[in-house]
Amino acid sequence: MEKEAMVQLLRQHYAQLIELVSQLDDRALLHAPAGKWNALQQVDHLIKSVAPVNSAFAIPSFILSWRFGVANRPSRTYDALVDRYHIKLQAGGRASAPFVPPPDIPVSDKEKLLQQLNTLTTKLTRRTLSYNESALDKYVLPHPLLGMITLREMIYFTAYHASHHKKSIQHGLVLLV
Repeated sequence: MEKEAMVQLLRQHYAQLIELVSQLDDRALLHAPAGKWNALQQVDHLIKSVAPVNSAFAIPSFILSWRFGVANRPSRTYDALVDRYHIKLQAGGRASAPFVPPPDIPVSDKEKLLQQLNTLTTKLTRRTLSYNESALDKYVLPHPLLGMITLREMIYFTAYHASHHKKSIQHGLVLLV
């Protein structure tokens, strides 16, 4: 997938999630199926997930290669990356401590959280577009579940991650009715 298409996917998935959460009433925002996060916690988790990716994309590429090395294989496709993520989740993979939201997020934080998520994803799309196609396949970053993945794969994951959590929120809403 070319970077313009990746950025469009990133924008689309986060806009859909933000739109969904912005329309939820207080009861729906705080509803969490057993063992799952509520909508506000999921937004907080996404902020905690996107922020380090956004920061990494601001680091000069020579520092990325010094710190993490370079890819020793071609980038996976979007579908292959999503499949690999699902395999890791099915094997018991869960968010590690830095990415876990607090247990109680007040409803009054909804707009602030949505704005913060929107700002982060907007910056990430600009930073992604600043890379050339070959650099997206050359440089790597660590992912807590997926290991070292290329910058392209990190954008694939980040885009998919919003879709994954949007589905989780929607599933929780079905159970609320």
